[in-house]
Amino acid sequence: MNFTTSKLVPIRRSDNSSFVGGRGVTSLILCAIFLVSLVTVDWDASVFHDGGISSVILILQGMVELDLSPEFLGIAIEASWITITYAFAAISLAMVIAVPISFVASGSLFESVISKIVGISMIRVLLAVIRSIHELIWAWLLAIALGFTPTAGVMALAIPYSAILARVFADFLNDVPDSPLNALRSSGASPFQVLIYGRIPLAAKDILSYAFYRFECCLRSAAVLSFIGLQGIGYQIMVSLDDVNFGQVWTLLIFLVAMVVLIDHWGSQIRRNLFS
Repeated sequence: MNFTTSKLVPIRRSDNSSFVGGRGVTSLILCAIFLVSLVTVDWDASVFHDGGISSVILILQGMVELDLSPEFLGIAIEASWITITYAFAAISLAMVIAVPISFVASGSLFESVISKIVGISMIRVLLAVIRSIHELIWAWLLAIALGFTPTAGVMALAIPYSAILARVFADFLNDVPDSPLNALRSSGASPFQVLIYGRIPLAAKDILSYAFYRFECCLRSAAVLSFIGLQGIGYQIMVSLDDVNFGQVWTLLIFLVAMVVLIDHWGSQIRRNLFS
């Protein structure tokens, strides 16, 4: 009778060590930051407004006293359409800027290792600087240069969103499988041809999905930038808040939520029809 010698499998302790050295340290750091923030915040009674409870009651009362008059509904529809047009203009401009930059940021067009490292590093640092500045800051800077106009608002949205899109699109292009790319390279395809016929078709679904997600974010940002000339739903919300008319505010918020939901549904339908 033959007996096969079985190899003893050593007990691995990497799980515990990885937890202690990786996730455990991260958890401790996050807990320490949380505790420091609790101690740092001024929890005096002055933090809370004396009339806060009555203000909350007025705000909640506006939920059951929506302004659904035909005149105000017409204003809400017009403001919603203006917001959509500004957001669409901004995200379209951002896409035009982001797509070619993402080709360079992914390193797909570089042949030598040195040029690839230098090119990727320079582009990604520039994108990090641009997207680290909030669109509100860009709005103020552009408003000083161009005036408080809708053009300044659209550009204030397009600049940071183009950097965000370029950074994420570059990651999508880098994350495609290597097998199809190697097949193209073995057939003599250049880096540009590999990008056009290999990386872009494989990453198109993720790129389109993320673009629609950013369109939703851009729509909300367009509502915030009403103070520099975007006469959209954000401007109407500001006017209603100044008039302490919370019934109108809630009506406009419902329109804003409906816009985001409809765009999300529209994006899902387009992705399903293109990639089904």
